[in-house]
Amino acid sequence: MSIIYVLIPVAILLTALGIYLFFWAVRTNQFTDLEKQGMSILFDNNNSENKTSSASDNMSQSSSENEETPPKNGN
Repeated sequence: MSIIYVLIPVAILLTALGIYLFFWAVRTNQFTDLEKQGMSILFDNNNSENKTSSASDNMSQSSSENEETPPKNGN
């Protein structure tokens, strides 16, 4: 029965903390655009395409350079 004297104040404190954090999130505009992050994954980003294409171009150039030079023999 004595545990109830601990659990009730802890429950009240956690509830008060949850309410405070909810109002803080609303006040700092944490809930303003909930759809943007979920929809952003559906669309291509031009910057990422340019980076990946330039990286693949660099890889193809380095592989073609390796093909032109004959391997050196240890003799």
